[in-house]
Amino acid sequence: MKQITILLVVLMLVSAPFQAQEVTQDHYKRAVSFMYNNFNNKTAFNLYTNVNWFKDNSGIWFIDYSKDKKTYKTVNFKNYKVANLFNHEKLAISLSELSKKSIESNQLSVSNIESIKNGNLDFSFEGKRYSLNLKSYQLQLKDEKKEEAGNKFESKSPDGKWIAYTKAYNLFVKSTETGDTHQLSFDGKKDYEYATYYGWYDIMEGENGERPKRFSVKWSDDSKWISANVVDFRTAEKMYLLDHSIDTLYKSKLLSYYRGSPGDTTMVHVTPVFFNVETNKEVKTNLPTGTHINSVAIQWMKNPGELLANYSERGYKKEILKHVNLNDGTEETLIEETSETNIDNFWFRKFGDKQKIVFLSERSGWRQLYMVDIKTKETKAVTRGNYYINSIVYTDEDKGDIYFLASGKNKKMNPYHQQLFRVDFKGKITLLTPENTHHIINFSKDGKHFVDNFSTINIPTKTVLRSSKNGKILAELTQANVDEALSKGWQSPQVFELTAKDGKTSIYGAMWKPTNFDASKKYPIIDATYTGPHTQVFPKSFDRVFNNQSLAEFGFIVIGVDGLGTSGRSKAFHNHSYKNMENNLEDHVLAIKYLANKYAWINVDKVGVFGHSAGGYDTGRAMLGFPDFYKVGVASAGDHDFRMEKAWWPEMYQGWPVDDTYEKVSNITNAKNLKGKLLLVHGGIDENVNPSATFKLAEALVNADKDFDLLILPSQRHGFQGKARHYFIKKRWNYFIEHLLDKKPIWDFKWE
Repeated sequence: MKQITILLVVLMLVSAPFQAQEVTQDHYKRAVSFMYNNFNNKTAFNLYTNVNWFKDNSGIWFIDYSKDKKTYKTVNFKNYKVANLFNHEKLAISLSELSKKSIESNQLSVSNIESIKNGNLDFSFEGKRYSLNLKSYQLQLKDEKKEEAGNKFESKSPDGKWIAYTKAYNLFVKSTETGDTHQLSFDGKKDYEYATYYGWYDIMEGENGERPKRFSVKWSDDSKWISANVVDFRTAEKMYLLDHSIDTLYKSKLLSYYRGSPGDTTMVHVTPVFFNVETNKEVKTNLPTGTHINSVAIQWMKNPGELLANYSERGYKKEILKHVNLNDGTEETLIEETSETNIDNFWFRKFGDKQKIVFLSERSGWRQLYMVDIKTKETKAVTRGNYYINSIVYTDEDKGDIYFLASGKNKKMNPYHQQLFRVDFKGKITLLTPENTHHIINFSKDGKHFVDNFSTINIPTKTVLRSSKNGKILAELTQANVDEALSKGWQSPQVFELTAKDGKTSIYGAMWKPTNFDASKKYPIIDATYTGPHTQVFPKSFDRVFNNQSLAEFGFIVIGVDGLGTSGRSKAFHNHSYKNMENNLEDHVLAIKYLANKYAWINVDKVGVFGHSAGGYDTGRAMLGFPDFYKVGVASAGDHDFRMEKAWWPEMYQGWPVDDTYEKVSNITNAKNLKGKLLLVHGGIDENVNPSATFKLAEALVNADKDFDLLILPSQRHGFQGKARHYFIKKRWNYFIEHLLDKKPIWDFKWE
């Protein structure tokens, strides 16, 4: 009996930890508390502050959030003092009287605020516009005379003398003075249409549904020229959807839209055309007809009859910018950008008065700023260095100043953290945000001020108003507050660094732990993936600090890492993914093994993965390309075979023409490799990533006799919303709980 008693005690002690690890309602409560909907009201405040500029350039307004209230504040540019925008108690009383219901002063909700004469305010409340007297707090309903929306199928010239419109698919102009009309084009017909445009999400309903009517022209500043496109749908093929979600219909609604796939020639074609309004004649150019993924973009210049035309060749290995003079028919190439791989995110801006064009190029191996003289065609580098210019945020044409955000310029900083710089035409660079953090910038329209939300994933956000002259902080606006999260035991994600698969390049990631983390336990690890080469997942700023915290709360370690092939680093770094999308996850595997070797509390035998869109492809690729490593995956809205995708994205990153690499990287052709548990999810009417590839992958898995799960959300497009979003999140949480934690999930819990 004594031995039996001892054995029972031992069994109880052994089983106690496992009982304690059961998933409870408390796990879900903690997970929900870290969701986005609880920011600025429960868990965290001012992670990012959106600042609004008054149209009269007199100041700004913003909301300062705290646990018990939200406070509308302002800064006047005369003294740069932060003050309450209005008396919240008095305004709440006025609004309560007006709406005949109780309005709490700490939960006011007004918008579209503008400063008006005598320092009073205009604002919107419950769909109506009011003027507020800041002395008496009297509210006056504005008798807004709604401007006539106008005919969206007409366009008036800048001088007001002409109206452009279409009739029977041709372009016409009508004099506003005499009423005389002039037909400019004559060969337009259905599906070969002048002055229309290709709408990326133009849905057609039914067997022979009509495309939504569209109209678009561009007038020159002097009103003497008009440009448009001829859009040719005659040979264009469609993608299809079935909408099963309409309650009143018992037969599914057929939806279609024009969308080319990689390598297709049966696409929408677009040809630019130009007309002289004085002669009513078309002026021919040598500009090419492009497809809907590489059509010609036009910008009129100040000189009469002159324009800039920008386009890329199919495959995105050549980008062209031309100067076209319609007066004499000359066309001169100003920029011809070429690449052995691809040209991603080409950008330029004209300085018309100075006859200069600035543009971003990776020709040196790093994304830098260049300038071309329109007259001499001479090109010179404005910036030089081994760093990456993320974007141009403001240009001052009068002074010739260009404000840009760049990362990697300070070698002591994380290469993903960006700072703001100003450069002049001579190449003199001034740093305006010296803090060793990531800076998110918002410029005033007049360029005299900018708002800076600066932080890192470990340094809470501080939002300030700065002078664009020298970067001086003029006013401190808000400070992020995560005291509530800290009281729950939360810690900000841990940043990690390791060497990539090339054996020399540093890559970066972040790791989320549960708030009740215990280093004596073993935790499954989940890869939150998105290797789409146009972006990164590394959480640069504090507003992304809770990105994966909810999932971690159930007892997981969750990571996000950017391997070779993603954007924001050197051109060589980016090129690793070109025509090589199947290998983007090699660095993720390295990162997980690196972390597991470093930390005993990571269970490298239990690895999960999830992602959406390109991350959905990644998830499929993880489960099929690394089947012995990744054990559980949730792939949502995945583009599982690039041959079935919209044309531009795969042609940019997997190459054009379509070759056997498309077959090689396809999840569908690798379906036989599945070993773990895979949940496929797609929105039924997703017109961005068509659900056909998910269905085809499901069919391939069936044919390969593989066990998998499939969830279709019939009413959802590419981004899941409303009840469907909650349903999906619940399914994803519970899928990992059941198959990676080996615990019984809970279905009913509160989303509050």
